Amino acid sequence: MPRTAFIAALLIAGACATPESQLDDYEEVDATTLFEAPPPTGVTPANREVVARGKYLVELLGCGACHTEGALVGRANMHRWLAGSSVGIAYTNPVQFSRPGVVFPPNITPDPETGIGRWSREQVAEAIRVGAGRHGRGRILVMPWPGYARLTDEDVFAIVDYLRSIEPINSRIPENVPPGQPTSHDYVHFGVYRRR
Repeated sequence: MPRTAFIAALLIAGACATPESQLDDYEEVDATTLFEAPPPTGVTPANREVVARGKYLVELLGCGACHTEGALVGRANMHRWLAGSSVGIAYTNPVQFSRPGVVFPPNITPDPETGIGRWSREQVAEAIRVGAGRHGRGRILVMPWPGYARLTDEDVFAIVDYLRSIEPINSRIPENVPPGQPTSHDYVHFGVYRRR
């Protein structure tokens, strides 16, 4: 089993506490949360303001905190900005499941092979707003899309235009792992749990 990191809070009786015996296999990490987004490379006078707005929103929404290699464990690789993460995010209860379901944040650079380079503007917008994959199937379980659902069309497409303007990085990310299956990759637990 890979070394895992625990960044979820266990809430017990209204106070934050963690039963030490249940957390022996975990270590707390200091994740990278917000940092400057990569500079756009495909800017024209016609789209300069829209791309600048998209860059601002990507920074504000913290997209790089998950979609940048190493950011989830506090060691962001700034040469791989927004190119996905081989450190996954477990989405099941860390105390209840020894083999959690793990999602690996995808590459959101415009690389046509491993990123969003072949996605339409509408597909990227839909992924942001409702957490849908490229073909509209499923929900991305750890993506905070409910908070992005009310973004205006102007803001969503500014994000899309910015993501399409950055340098494409070829970066293949591990496949997601369903609950109960082993993974050979590191992952963090993400979320808030309450003891019953």
